[in-house]
Amino acid sequence: MPGTTLSRGNVLASFLVGPSITPSAVNANTSAAQTFTVKGLLTTDRVSVSLSAAQTAGIGVANAYVSATDTLSIAFSNCTTASATPAAGTYTVSVMRPESTPLPASAV
Repeated sequence: MPGTTLSRGNVLASFLVGPSITPSAVNANTSAAQTFTVKGLLTTDRVSVSLSAAQTAGIGVANAYVSATDTLSIAFSNCTTASATPAAGTYTVSVMRPESTPLPASAV
């Protein structure tokens, strides 16, 4: 709820965005972060990323966060023995925007 500012870290807003993303190749047996412009993201946002289609075999999303305003960073992992490119397409980004930051260290 806006304006309640409890020491528990309330979520001010939760929403989905669907940017079209075209990742670059990821070397064999590694993880690599790539950045993409997604207007409206804030560095205090918490994000979760998924693809609503088939992902390239051996590729996974290892981590995602907002590295700068309007910039989504996604770390793709490649667990194959050859270079592979994550699938291009519309990714679903679930955004949770905290009411206040920094977030508290505990819920009590």
